[in-house]
Amino acid sequence: MAATGSGLPGPTPLDRGKVEGGTVTLPNWRGEADRPSPPPPAPLPPGERVGFALAGLGRLTLEELLPAFAECKTARPVALVSGSPEKAKVVAAQHGIKESSVYSYDDFDRIADNPEVQVVYVVLPNGLHRDFVIRAAKAGKHVMCEKPMANSSQEARDMIAACKQAGVRLMVAYRCQYEPYNREVIQRVRSGDMGAARIIEATNTQVMGPGDQWRFRKALAGGGALPDIGLYCLNTARAITGEEPVEVFARIFNPQGDDRYREVEETIAFMLRFPSGTMANCSSSYGAHESKDLRVRLEKGWIDLENAFAYEGQQMRVAQRGGKAEVIDTVRMPQQNQFSLEIDHMAACVKENRVPRTPGEEGLQDHHLMEALYRSAETGTPVSLAPVSGRDTTRGPEPSQQG
Repeated sequence: MAATGSGLPGPTPLDRGKVEGGTVTLPNWRGEADRPSPPPPAPLPPGERVGFALAGLGRLTLEELLPAFAECKTARPVALVSGSPEKAKVVAAQHGIKESSVYSYDDFDRIADNPEVQVVYVVLPNGLHRDFVIRAAKAGKHVMCEKPMANSSQEARDMIAACKQAGVRLMVAYRCQYEPYNREVIQRVRSGDMGAARIIEATNTQVMGPGDQWRFRKALAGGGALPDIGLYCLNTARAITGEEPVEVFARIFNPQGDDRYREVEETIAFMLRFPSGTMANCSSSYGAHESKDLRVRLEKGWIDLENAFAYEGQQMRVAQRGGKAEVIDTVRMPQQNQFSLEIDHMAACVKENRVPRTPGEEGLQDHHLMEALYRSAETGTPVSLAPVSGRDTTRGPEPSQQG
């Protein structure tokens, strides 16, 4: 059949595809030697997506989260909360958000009257998380909260209790648990195909700039390198093993004469010992050139994930014996926006009324462990912890893979 008006042959079924279950599907056009192309995105119509309010218009919201919504399939931004009316007005116009859905911190509670908002994503400094999560829950909104969850385990417990009392979901934004390469590492280790994990090495470092920023103020940050970026090492080690540490040990270093570190730590190195015998050696620093890498050493090989904790640029290698040779394979996976993946996961949990993969209890446990690490650093001795069993039974199901 000719294409309309052109006199040329029309597309074949292979090129045209078909509609199945309300979505467009296309047959694989590549040969068997190459990976098949992913299916076309199948986003929900805008009116059916879960509406998010973003509380806080700092760098993470402006540089990462709002752009990520363009790749979301089940979520959309519908409201903003900011202490800067001028900035909020500009950002709302850029993203098609109604002026009436822009709130200040003082009048935030009015959000209870906005039916478009189903989730409040709290992206404020850590010391403000508790109050805004509780206010969002009282407004009847589900809550997604940036990591670290709060400034202390007590604040985390308050947040969990408030959301339970209000009957709303609470998710902590541990983006790396939704990033495909990190998930692949977790799956490979937990499968047991490479034997038991003996050593995990996790490093997250960066060089900080001027001291006039909230991360150097303990009341707002809760701590320094540990809760900000070292938390990725801690949380990832727990996710990889599926266990909770039974002993932790830590050392902290602050450079003399640097006023930025009067209240928070610059560098921390810590060890986690798990019940199975796996040992995690972790390090985090505000004073070392950017490095965000992960390596797992197992009985039958090792897995190396470069840029494991970065926003992008993950590269994965796996080493195993191949006969008389050491075979090192490079694993290449489709690049996906980890922010859109975690936002869509929260949206799906709201629509399906299920527990998120990283609920408030996940954040609470990390606070227990960080407090133990600080005690160890203060006393110079290891801290033993009571065994915890069945951690995974308290967490939601694995997030579905996105195409």
